[in-house]
Amino acid sequence: MTIELTLNNGVTMPALGLGVFQSPPEETTAAVESALAAGYRHIDTAAAYGNEREVGNGIRASGLDRSEVFIETKVWVSDYGYDQTLHAWDKATGKLGVDYLDLFILHQPATDRFDQTIESYRALEKLLDDGRVRSIGVSNFMPHHLQELLAATDVVPAVNQVELHPYFTQSEVQAADAGHGILTQAWSPIGGITFYAGWGEDRQNVMEDPSIAAIAQSHGKTPAQVMIRWHLQQGRSAIPKSVNPARIAENFDVFDFELSSGELAALDALDRGVRNGPDPDVPRPERFAMAIPEA
Repeated sequence: MTIELTLNNGVTMPALGLGVFQSPPEETTAAVESALAAGYRHIDTAAAYGNEREVGNGIRASGLDRSEVFIETKVWVSDYGYDQTLHAWDKATGKLGVDYLDLFILHQPATDRFDQTIESYRALEKLLDDGRVRSIGVSNFMPHHLQELLAATDVVPAVNQVELHPYFTQSEVQAADAGHGILTQAWSPIGGITFYAGWGEDRQNVMEDPSIAAIAQSHGKTPAQVMIRWHLQQGRSAIPKSVNPARIAENFDVFDFELSSGELAALDALDRGVRNGPDPDVPRPERFAMAIPEA
């Protein structure tokens, strides 16, 4: 069983996908195989993750037809600009070993070069018009970024992928997305960013929250399963990351229970308003300059 979401251009997308951020290339192929064997039909990767090739290998090793797997990937900032983004599609599809993408999104708003961001999105519109991608979107866009983008382009993004978990619910972003008919997709949907090095100190582990633990115990589920169910019941897409086959399967085992309205509200109330990942409004020129290898 799974849940399908209909994007604003009519394309359907499995709500729950496997994320592969920080999955080592040598572990990614097996993780993708495990996910597809467990029932996932949506894989989220990115040029900047350095594992698109291994994602493609895992999909082929699964034995599933290309049309059965929803493939999402992202353009990195060093490939922003109209022609550069058209070539980013060549690199992505070459590594993945496919001839079209289901969802192609811009990885960052890149506020220090937003004119290039706009040009990149216009390239996504061209790829959509040509049928080389089925849907297009953005990642880490705040409401003001969306306003600027929408004022300069024609196609409303289908998806906005942002950090979102019970400790950081981004209600203003969710409202802006909903107002424009954009689907909100959660990266770090179970608060995994609290385990990643690089941003902030004194981070709190969402997985150890006693309120979530109590809800999980009442349903005979894990805290991770409760958080994933919270996303799905509120109409979001979620892309939990793991390379552990048991954890991958556990994260997909969320279709046999339902959270009450009170439980959903209790999870919403845990919001601390503190971002654990990088601030999309703060330029990171050195990171943005990372070159993406050819296919």
